[in-house]
Amino acid sequence: MRKSGESANFVGGKENRAVDRRKICIVTSTRADWGLLSGVAKGLRDCPNVELSIIATNMHLQEKYGMTVREIEDDGFEVDERVPMPTASDSPLDTALATAECLAGTARALERLKPDILLILGDRYEMLAVATAATILRIPIAHIAGGEISEGAIDDSIRHALTKLSTLHFTSTDAYRNRVIAMGEDSRNVFNVGSPGVYNIEHDPVVSKEELEEFIGMTIGAGTLLVTLHPATCDTVPVGERCRALLDALDTFHHNKIVFTYPNNDPEGAVIIDMINDYARRNPERVAVVPSLGRTRYLSMLRYVAAVVGNSSSGIVEVPSLHIPTVDIGIRQRGRIAANSVIHCEADADSIREAILFALSPAGKRIAAESENPYHRPDTLRRIIDVLSATRLTDIGVKHFTDPYPILNLPVE
Repeated sequence: MRKSGESANFVGGKENRAVDRRKICIVTSTRADWGLLSGVAKGLRDCPNVELSIIATNMHLQEKYGMTVREIEDDGFEVDERVPMPTASDSPLDTALATAECLAGTARALERLKPDILLILGDRYEMLAVATAATILRIPIAHIAGGEISEGAIDDSIRHALTKLSTLHFTSTDAYRNRVIAMGEDSRNVFNVGSPGVYNIEHDPVVSKEELEEFIGMTIGAGTLLVTLHPATCDTVPVGERCRALLDALDTFHHNKIVFTYPNNDPEGAVIIDMINDYARRNPERVAVVPSLGRTRYLSMLRYVAAVVGNSSSGIVEVPSLHIPTVDIGIRQRGRIAANSVIHCEADADSIREAILFALSPAGKRIAAESENPYHRPDTLRRIIDVLSATRLTDIGVKHFTDPYPILNLPVE
């Protein structure tokens, strides 16, 4: 935890001399969200009027997924509170029970830390527990990545619920900002800042190809594919069937190296983990599996692969900035704004095979090379940090519903 001094602050280029000192707490639960939040954390740590604390939960605290809480510490931060989410399995019931544990643990952690603002990101189920605890404790919430749509997962509904529990909103496009405002949020508290992940691509150091090869235990060829498949939790087809279709499609590309990363611990994610590990055992010369590459290695890996395959939001939001194709499989990300470099396909083997073939073709590569990323803004982190460090605490203590359209006073029949 970092103590702060007093100083004038600047927002939007204007000096604000009456900035309140404040405690800001960041909650992070996965390798992915810490990769997006770490830059904001570094900026807040350097703000003289901010006292920063960090809570780690869920996948960060599980050896199976790489015990990625160590990445937070390696970035130079102290983790002030750890909230375990023990699960007997990854069934929907056990996931729900673990979420209840997260709510209870987060409530206790927040009561000890007593932040003025809680910062969260995204759409995961544990963040709904975190936000519920903060709401009951009357801690204002700032939320990154609201207003987006991903129809193929329960995350879609959770994301919108998080928006309604939050007071400050950082969206990644103007269209998403408008959607948050349409949900009754005060337009003065909704900011289009772009994606922190895209900002990271432009500013993070790059790990060498040789170092990456040593880390994954395999050489990276010119046609290497980086693959991440998550359960599409609203899909009516069993996740094992979807994973089998992907593996059958990848069998076609026997000259291409494949690097798998683990899915998140969504319900039935263990099915995918078992299947990709078995696939790697049967194809040791061309397949590597790593639970987590970490932010810097992941963004560096994108510079050396031919395409990204799977259904991760990263393939849509971040990958287009490096001008390589993304093959987006199935319904999980359906509804998201996407660059031209993103190739959407159905989740059967033939459709996946055809999409990968196009991604690796001269036409697919040319489209990716010319594509623009709709999630890019040059000042993403600065804008988030300015708002969090300078918003008057008295202005966000009570949340109001703002009607996006005039209310019609219709007569009662």
